[in-house]
Amino acid sequence: MRKLALITGASAGIGSEFARLYAARGHDLMLTARRQDRLEKLASELEITYDVKVGVMPVDLTRSSSVSRILKRIGDDGRHVDVLVNNAGYTLPGNFMDWTWDDHKDFLQVMLTVPTELCHNLLGGMRDRGYGRVINVASLVSFVPGSKGHTLYAPVKAALMRLSESLNSEMRDSGVHITALCPGLTHTEFHAANHMAEQVSRVPNFMWQPVEDVVEAGFHAVEANRPVVVPGSVNKMIAALMQVLPGPVTRGLMIEQSRHFRSGHHQAA
Repeated sequence: MRKLALITGASAGIGSEFARLYAARGHDLMLTARRQDRLEKLASELEITYDVKVGVMPVDLTRSSSVSRILKRIGDDGRHVDVLVNNAGYTLPGNFMDWTWDDHKDFLQVMLTVPTELCHNLLGGMRDRGYGRVINVASLVSFVPGSKGHTLYAPVKAALMRLSESLNSEMRDSGVHITALCPGLTHTEFHAANHMAEQVSRVPNFMWQPVEDVVEAGFHAVEANRPVVVPGSVNKMIAALMQVLPGPVTRGLMIEQSRHFRSGHHQAA
């Protein structure tokens, strides 16, 4: 039986590209996202192109029952998860108090609770079978100080990176590999969907990476069992600088940059 890859946030961007990569390598897929039409279109494309089985499950990850529903569907199909890609994500533009607590609670559920819960539910079986791959899509912002705007995004991505490091260490020599993928600016529809297109349009071209390169970097890193991977030479340099520069310097840099790229506001209803 072919290996099964579960990919969250699979309807576009990094998630859909991971779906293509694993389908091309002969994996069956279970794809989740909110947009059923996009999932079904992608599933049809992959089944025809790569002759694999692709299940789709539209799901709202803000619901506390979402993980149990996904795993029940996979179990009812008589399958187990061999590869997990925790990719689903979004951001809340503007400042912390622009949003209600329910907005923040939903954000934390999708961005941190769901990937952690999926890891907790799946790692035991992977360890028992002696094989598993987990890619947690974090971000280059995992390495930088907090700044004005998008207040919880960087802390959550940093938590995902540290979680991946810890799990990688705990699963050492078990056949289960865990990697945090920490991309910088990537050519996807993420920024447009989060009302950030105008701000990021000011970023020079050399700062951007094709989504295919980001996904390839994540795949090769998890196969090599590297706990963290930062794709792209510019991003690697930024991450390294953030770790060696004094805290006051990096915080000052982030304050200055946030004036240009992270100043968008959204008033919650």
